[in-house]
Amino acid sequence: MDLLIFILSIPVMLTIPAAFAYPLFEKAGIPGWKVLIPFYNLYLWIKLVEKSYWWYLWMIIPFINVFTFMLLCIELIKGFGKNKPLDQALVALFPFIYFPWLNKNTNTSWIEPAKQEKIKKTAAREWVDAIIFAVIAASIIRIFLMEAYTIPTSSMEKSLLVGDYLFVSKMAYGPKSPQTPLAFPFVHHTLPLTKFTKSYLNWPKLPYHRYPGFGIVKNNDVVVFNYPSGDTVVLERQNEDYYQIVRDKETEMQQRYGVKYKKGMGRDAIWKLYQVTARPVDKRENYIKRCVAIAGDEIEIINQQLHINGLAAENPEDMQFMYDIYTNGTGFNKRIIDKLNITEGGKMSNSHFIIPLSAEKKKIMESYSNVKKVEARIQPKGQIYSPIFPHDTTNFKWNQDNFGPLTIPKEGVTIAINMKNIALYKKLISKYENNDFEVKNNKIFINGELSTSYTFKQDYFWMMGDNRHNSADSRYWGFVPEDHVVGKAVFVWLSLDPNKGLTDGKIRWDKVFRTIQ
Repeated sequence: MDLLIFILSIPVMLTIPAAFAYPLFEKAGIPGWKVLIPFYNLYLWIKLVEKSYWWYLWMIIPFINVFTFMLLCIELIKGFGKNKPLDQALVALFPFIYFPWLNKNTNTSWIEPAKQEKIKKTAAREWVDAIIFAVIAASIIRIFLMEAYTIPTSSMEKSLLVGDYLFVSKMAYGPKSPQTPLAFPFVHHTLPLTKFTKSYLNWPKLPYHRYPGFGIVKNNDVVVFNYPSGDTVVLERQNEDYYQIVRDKETEMQQRYGVKYKKGMGRDAIWKLYQVTARPVDKRENYIKRCVAIAGDEIEIINQQLHINGLAAENPEDMQFMYDIYTNGTGFNKRIIDKLNITEGGKMSNSHFIIPLSAEKKKIMESYSNVKKVEARIQPKGQIYSPIFPHDTTNFKWNQDNFGPLTIPKEGVTIAINMKNIALYKKLISKYENNDFEVKNNKIFINGELSTSYTFKQDYFWMMGDNRHNSADSRYWGFVPEDHVVGKAVFVWLSLDPNKGLTDGKIRWDKVFRTIQ
């Protein structure tokens, strides 16, 4: 239904730029009022520039219509003698400004396509046209259809490996329109060959909008999303969570100054020591995790086992945890390390190792003659681990192995809020849903009004890495808003082992051309 509404809205939306161009249509012999009629105006426009009626179909295909509309605008101004690349670029990008300007500054009557002067392009012009076309086409594909992505960390091992190159489908959940449209093409947030220079302009900013897609986010989907805590970044420490950096500094200052400590001293110190910047949603770091819970689900982790709505969740096949391995005093040779594909962990002593293992590899490890015991590393229930969300150790004594219960916020659902649970929702209310939030005298004020309840404006998700003891995921920074979701990871086309050279078998041939489960 959403897709049908979107398709039907295309000709209606086309009426808006046509309204700015109606004097030009009148100069071409078409009564201006006709180009204000949805559907019919598109027919007239295509007929005027003498293009195939296949263009009508292209105009109702999401994302292809963006490129087609630009070409229609260019074909219209060609009929008034405007053939220079600058004119064509301006009308494609700013038709609302260019059409009225052209009407005011030209006395030229309409020239039929067959009678238009054929422009002989120089080699340089042909190269420029080809490059512009390639950039626009590739940008449309990257923004609206599919984007390449590389696995940079081990948080999803062994389901996804460091060095995996994969495709992320934007159509799976519907692509987002760019919220910061003026940006250097094909890069994320930093200009090439620079350390900290932004690749985008903060103005203009567009509101969040998601086009129709093939489906919605489901439990166990592997999802790429904009890192929620990436709204603020310490540029010299971009691999770390800004908010955790500040919390750690506040603790340090509290210990250093004792009774002289004042809240905010840690934050001030970080801002003096480093360069700190804010990033819009679509320019925040891309993370990839497994969506273990969707809006409305209740999650709880009991001794490492995830439970969804009271039932033990199905564990990913290659999910792994850290284990204490005790041996008879001997270690493990390279053949065993390669067989188990061990890339993390370490040696505590000649007989004690800490190694990440999946359930299957744990059984293999236990079968070795020199292994005495394989013991899971589990933080017991009630043991506080301060970096864990929601960072309120008074009301929430949670850790990475025993967490919750917690219900994931759902659009339209109203909950009671108070000083005991507000740590869960403070950032959601203030940053993700753009409300004025304040606590005064142990009372909560939202947009200036005393509040004891709150209704969510969008859906949220809970993301976790399959490498459960080495994953900075929702257990540490909380909910992922729906407007942060980028796409679904669908296919690995190349896998390179970063620890090997090409002559040593750098390509993992058994891991290429595989779908992502």
